[in-house]
Amino acid sequence: MTGLRLQIMGPLRVWRGDLEIDLGPRQQRCLLAVLLANVGHPVSVADLTASIWGLSAPPSAVNVIHKYVGALRRLLEPELALRTPGSYLLRTAGGYRLAAGPEVLDLAAFRELIAESRALDGTDRPGEALDRYADALRLCHGPAGDALAESAGAAATFAAIDGEFCDAAIAAADVAFRLRRPAPVLGPLRLAATLGTLNEFVHARLITALAMAGRQAEALSTYRTIRQRLADDLGIDPGQTLEEAHRRVLTQDLPAPADSPPGREIPHLVRPAQLPPDLPSFAGRAPEIATLDTLVAGMDRDGRTAPLIVALDGMGGVGKSTLAAHVAHRHAGRFTDGQLYLDLRGDLDDEDLLAGDALAALLYGLGVPTAQLPGTFDARVGAYRSLTAGRRILVLLDNVHDPAQVRPLLPNSAHSLVLLTSRSPLLGLAAFDGAHLLRVDVPDPASAQELVLRRLPGPAPADLVDEIAELCGRLPLALAILAARLAARPTLSLESVAAELRDSDRRLQAFPAGTGTPDPRTAFAWSYRQLSAGAARLFRLLSAAFTPAVTAGTAAGLTGDDPSRTRSDLEELAAAALIDEHDDGRFVVHVLVRAYAEELLDTVDGPAEREAAVGRLLRHYLDAGLDAQAALAPAGTGSVPAGTRPDIPVTVERAAAWFAGHRQELTEAVRVAADRGDADTAWSLAGALRLAHPSVAGDAARYVRASLQSRPNAAPGSSTAPSA
Repeated sequence: MTGLRLQIMGPLRVWRGDLEIDLGPRQQRCLLAVLLANVGHPVSVADLTASIWGLSAPPSAVNVIHKYVGALRRLLEPELALRTPGSYLLRTAGGYRLAAGPEVLDLAAFRELIAESRALDGTDRPGEALDRYADALRLCHGPAGDALAESAGAAATFAAIDGEFCDAAIAAADVAFRLRRPAPVLGPLRLAATLGTLNEFVHARLITALAMAGRQAEALSTYRTIRQRLADDLGIDPGQTLEEAHRRVLTQDLPAPADSPPGREIPHLVRPAQLPPDLPSFAGRAPEIATLDTLVAGMDRDGRTAPLIVALDGMGGVGKSTLAAHVAHRHAGRFTDGQLYLDLRGDLDDEDLLAGDALAALLYGLGVPTAQLPGTFDARVGAYRSLTAGRRILVLLDNVHDPAQVRPLLPNSAHSLVLLTSRSPLLGLAAFDGAHLLRVDVPDPASAQELVLRRLPGPAPADLVDEIAELCGRLPLALAILAARLAARPTLSLESVAAELRDSDRRLQAFPAGTGTPDPRTAFAWSYRQLSAGAARLFRLLSAAFTPAVTAGTAAGLTGDDPSRTRSDLEELAAAALIDEHDDGRFVVHVLVRAYAEELLDTVDGPAEREAAVGRLLRHYLDAGLDAQAALAPAGTGSVPAGTRPDIPVTVERAAAWFAGHRQELTEAVRVAADRGDADTAWSLAGALRLAHPSVAGDAARYVRASLQSRPNAAPGSSTAPSA
């Protein structure tokens, strides 16, 4: 095992030998990053405090800094005795100093190599100087202290290191141009352009290097980008250096590179094999697999002029990614030029992968070295299309956010297959790019049972497995987590798990959060956070509905909102895969999604809003029931004015259909009203049931009577049905 290695030119990283060290909490890492950036120089405790907390330092800041330093000393030197300073983090008057040489710290090695490069160039040895510059520039892996700038002071400290890198890249480029060797500085200049987005000197060298390497189109695109950025951000035109670089590209007033033949260098293409592993315990999905197999089998017969695009959508945890990977492996052999995979992270808040970064990853997978990646978005799109033209490639793009994110990533070949997964249907891809949309629902009961049994270490009673599957709504993510719990804890019985799930108020507690494993609550939470305020409120209130399936009119009665607005909110929930719209026009909430909505209703709105929503819903059923009675038996029903509320039947046919479709809801409404002690509403709803469904009306009336009689302080006669 070799010694310690410290990296600050890019993300903060530390290795001991081949093992990377976990540097602890974020503020502790920030402290180390600031000390590394100031290597060899003392940093006062006051400056460290300002770098970590800015103007919001806690009273205990000094003690916290001493604690962090002690922890870092033990991480860097595990054999260090307690309360000894060690070799790296040294105490100074009023602060600390980090001591590390070029054999340990990348920044120290960078500065040593740059000094050697300048000395060599000054003694007329430019070739050796360029080689040293190249060695130094390779040490940078991105913005210094990446993402650890907690304050303006820390940001300035890290920016100074980025500035050193940009200055070195400029100096190296000038040497490279004299030698007509642009290749060694192309990659560093591209990185420098991302660090100094408004640095005209860096961009001028990048434009020149691209043009010398035969990449005139990319050079001109780079000029247009920096010119627009200068205008937008600073309101200025390009300076003389940048304009001169642009002029030399236009007039081709540049020497050809001495180390390569004329023309653009074509990267060596590789055959990628990036698919995630297939799930060994995969089960079911026969209809979906058959559909996908048919589409793939028809690729060579339908005269395609573009790749076959299939977009799988469905609720979080339903198994879209697992199905896509399984199908990809089934057909991988057909795509002889390889398989590419990328998680676009569209299911994470504000972390979805930008198309430009995604293109860079795909180009790298196709064999384009990092140093040769085009610097602009348009150039990357062109390179990707050129490299995929006519090739048989399978591309699996997981967790797509929207069509715009994926369009630049479509290969330029009718012989290629693109599989996508997304929470929402990618309607834009279907409308304008010819994508086939496939909705992925929960598996059938037999497949759900097989999914669990394949993961358990031994046999299990099928009836109990079926009950657990149904209590989870057959959601694959939930079933996989429960099976893993059972396999990891041999003393945990199926009956215990089933008992947890039977308690509807605590159903989601069966899936522990915060363990590093995705759970249903996390999967649903992302979709919920994307909702508008109105749709979010409706989602929470749906947990107060009396049945899992509701009509649009029932939802409007639940919220008290305008029917058209409620319909719009329902469509938003369906697009977010939080509810499903069935062929009969009803909207169904999955059992675990409903449990999540119920948690939110309790925490966000509280019991008073739940009670108010139940009251609104009872009034909705009462109004509709009275109107239905008026249509079926007009005399003496006490009907409200017809057509004044949504979902209210006004004809005999509609009244009969309404009663037929709302039998379960009315029965539950009777029970709820009786349990609330609302005798008038309970008896009125029971009367409506007696007219439409005599077979259940008797049970409903007996329940009302028993419930009202059992209530303390019941009003006299409330448990007796009113006369017709």
